[in-house]
Amino acid sequence: MSSNKKVRRIAILTGGGDCPGLNAVIRAIVKPAIHEHGIAVYGLEDGFHGLIYRKARHLESGDVSGVLTLGGTILGSSNKDNPFDHEMNVNGRDQRVDVSGECVDYIHEMGWDALICIGGDGTQSMAQRFQELGVNVIGVPKTIDNDLSATDVTFGFQSAVDVATEAIDRLHTTAMSHHRVQIVEMMGRYAGWLTLYAGVAGGADVILIPEIEFDMEVVAEYCLYRSRHGKRFTIVAVAEGAKPKGGKMVVAKVLQDSPDPIRLGGIGKVVAETIAEKTGLEARATVLGHLQRGGSPVPYDRVLATRFGHAALDLVLQGKFGMMPALQGKDIVPVTLTDAIHQLKLVPADHSLVRVARDLGTCFGDRTEAG
Repeated sequence: MSSNKKVRRIAILTGGGDCPGLNAVIRAIVKPAIHEHGIAVYGLEDGFHGLIYRKARHLESGDVSGVLTLGGTILGSSNKDNPFDHEMNVNGRDQRVDVSGECVDYIHEMGWDALICIGGDGTQSMAQRFQELGVNVIGVPKTIDNDLSATDVTFGFQSAVDVATEAIDRLHTTAMSHHRVQIVEMMGRYAGWLTLYAGVAGGADVILIPEIEFDMEVVAEYCLYRSRHGKRFTIVAVAEGAKPKGGKMVVAKVLQDSPDPIRLGGIGKVVAETIAEKTGLEARATVLGHLQRGGSPVPYDRVLATRFGHAALDLVLQGKFGMMPALQGKDIVPVTLTDAIHQLKLVPADHSLVRVARDLGTCFGDRTEAG
């Protein structure tokens, strides 16, 4: 969808989980919008929550001064507010209702010519639905999981890889000192990109990801092999969505008020307990949790987020709505939101980095490998 209408007012929201680089995107939109194009910019507070409850504030250039290096988002975020399935009290009863029509009315009342939605697959899915309702929408791809289709990389991913890699580096020393099997549980939901990249970068001996079902017998035997051949410690990097053959993902809790109610977590403890039981080796689990998504963005993500933000504003100015800037090769190119969300981007079992890791002796738990 395109339009030649003069753009005068736009709004930005950051949806889903926070991650490093969000503020860099906001900055890259706000500054040129104001200074180069005379556009008024509004920030919706706490993602789609601000759209539902009509909470927006006018952004000035000073609001984005000095935010490039800050993690998180100055606008706030929420991963529980879905305008198409929102929990609210109706006639004294809690019900789930579609309030998207009221959100569209608010957008029109505010005179916003475009809505820029920064987020992962959940945020972009809702953005696409608003586009179908006639709202001029542009998406910006964000997630530490790197599971959004149509873009090679999402901003936030590299920062999370750096944090997770440093954690593995630090756990190496204590694992070596105490001759332990050290399990590191990482985020990623249903995709193993974060664990794969951090595992390879940190020299993990075992990498367990959702895309490759693992056999605990194989993992246990691998740990024993290392112990018996002079390698008295083992580092296991496990994604929160990894699961054993014939088994299920470990669910920490279910949040019914969230668009994605399943919260994974706990596989690290399961793997540690099983290894200890089967081998007699001391095994400890460390869950990195939200440490992976906090803190300052690394330079790569600052640059990528800035490029995405600038490209998003360009799409608005060109009237190319229903689109999202994506990184393909070295270039930022526009893709449709439909292409961006049609399926999760998962790690292929024959991915080049998986093959590299296997050749270096890394165990993925699906076949017997000597260390």
